[in-house]
Amino acid sequence: MITVDQALDHLFSLVGPLGSETVPLTDAAGRVLANDAVATRDQPPFAASSMDGYAVQNAEAQPGARFTVIGEAAAGHRFDGPMAPGHAVRIFTGAPVPEGADRVVIQEDVTRDGDQITLNDNLDGKPYIRPSGSDFKTGDCLKGPRLLSASDIALLASMNVAQVQVARMPDVALISTGDELVWPGETPGPDQIIASNTFGLKALLDQHGARTRILPIARDTRPALESAFELARGADLVVTIGGASVGDHDLVGDVAADLGVERAFYKVKMRPGKPLMAGRFGSAAMVGLPGNPVSAMVCGHVFLRPMLRVMQGLGAAPLSRLTARLGHDMPQGGPREHYMRAIVKDGIITPEPRQDSALLSVLADANALMIRPADDPARKAGDAVHYLSL
Repeated sequence: MITVDQALDHLFSLVGPLGSETVPLTDAAGRVLANDAVATRDQPPFAASSMDGYAVQNAEAQPGARFTVIGEAAAGHRFDGPMAPGHAVRIFTGAPVPEGADRVVIQEDVTRDGDQITLNDNLDGKPYIRPSGSDFKTGDCLKGPRLLSASDIALLASMNVAQVQVARMPDVALISTGDELVWPGETPGPDQIIASNTFGLKALLDQHGARTRILPIARDTRPALESAFELARGADLVVTIGGASVGDHDLVGDVAADLGVERAFYKVKMRPGKPLMAGRFGSAAMVGLPGNPVSAMVCGHVFLRPMLRVMQGLGAAPLSRLTARLGHDMPQGGPREHYMRAIVKDGIITPEPRQDSALLSVLADANALMIRPADDPARKAGDAVHYLSL
């Protein structure tokens, strides 16, 4: 068996960036910006008022000073006339500051009578003007690669960028294997179960940038598995679920080898998820996940998510490990690295008491996978431990 880190190194060697495509800004959220996006304008494009008030010359803005209001400036409607000493322009937030003005006196500091204003005694000394280009200037860049958030999309729109180059979405083919499986909504036979892993993994992979397609269930026969692999051709990543162990009905490894899959490794020193294999299927990477529901989902987080990051140009690295304080004492750990379903709250992590790899309800309640290294010594409450956020 190899370690989790060794397995990740093998998996990273099987994948690489997939190139880019151009999409409208409306379709770019959640995608990975492949190249730098360049601003084509200054923001703001003019000196703008940051408050409602009156634009005046700062040198004249003294308590008790009087001004004649000669016009108005609103967002989208500038005041074009000249401003002489003693003049003021009524101005609203976001409006261009008139030429000759260099201060906005907020309306709370002004008493108005007709077209005359008097500045109050308790003047706020701030200018309330946003200089041109104070947010960004023409030629400034949003650097790629970068996973685009809603805030990034707003910034790109402000930069007047209508289309962006994003990493191509990895095409992932999911193959569920086993005579015992039926799809949700069907009526299972007395010895059958629902293919839950498939739908959980599709949700996870799609959430992290993939375009995932679910292939028909492959029964425990060579022809069925061969047909499933044929349907998977053209994918960037082929993921099989179940059948990767060494039982009489676990045929995935043998069939994959007969179809030319070059196996990189088999079995990882981890819990859950030990019967994991990987290799190359033509130009695609192939990963064989264990069939236990929690095992498959844990491997999806630990292995498939980092692979997707590589394929989208975000670099080869394990998921970030966070730190929390253990909520209670724990006995010595086992010989394999253990990813325990746990709940993190207020910096305290508490492993779930039940860690059976078939219990999806426990995984659904968890918000973290607490990591215990292989042969981890006994732990005391308050010890710092690592975890992966779910």
